[in-house]
Amino acid sequence: MPLSPLPAYEQVKAFIKAQINGGHLRPGDAVPSEAVLQQQFGLSRMTVNRAMTELAAEGLLTRIRGSGTVVAQWHRISSTLAVRDIQEEVLERGHRHSCVVLTLEIVSADAALAQALGLRSGAKVFHSVMVHYEDGVPIQLEDRHVNPAAAPDYLQVDFQTTTPTQYLFQCAPLSEARYSIEAALPTKPEAKALGIKASEPCLVITRCTISGAHVASQGRLVYPGMRYNLQGNFQL
Repeated sequence: MPLSPLPAYEQVKAFIKAQINGGHLRPGDAVPSEAVLQQQFGLSRMTVNRAMTELAAEGLLTRIRGSGTVVAQWHRISSTLAVRDIQEEVLERGHRHSCVVLTLEIVSADAALAQALGLRSGAKVFHSVMVHYEDGVPIQLEDRHVNPAAAPDYLQVDFQTTTPTQYLFQCAPLSEARYSIEAALPTKPEAKALGIKASEPCLVITRCTISGAHVASQGRLVYPGMRYNLQGNFQL
């Protein structure tokens, strides 16, 4: 496993949460056994047990005597929206994903951004802007600020072969995500990048991801309303 600033038991919790948030573990699915997690992370049984016990206490897992541990049913999990990677979404539809990076830079955080990332005003943060395409059609503009403490090599990543979401899952395992979702008009630069009119309504998701003690990133995701449909599943 890659080195992580998280405490050992939090690494296990973040891994399981990332599997759930990414849709790799669904309600009712068996999670890796404590023995498997011990070997995977090189940790003691006590440490792994603490992680699983806390996840069960948070309502994310259900421990069944004699049968192991499974992901809790949706009605036992607080209202959440899974963190989906745009590349995975496109590939699941059987289409081709591509990406054009418009901006990759270091900027000084203003007061609002610094507060969102838990940093001091003026702190240096990484900034990326890119457009994601489905079969050559732009479907998402991703404007993201990243905390260097969570992902120090972010600016060196080849975003033609991976996405920011995939990379952050690897180096800063997700422990929590906060969302706001609204219908809004794009800014003029966003409309130009997406090849739409500035008067065309868009779905705008603002997402803050947290990894252990760090706020890892804050992203503004803009989807043309006529090209994207936000979907989810609920099971009661």
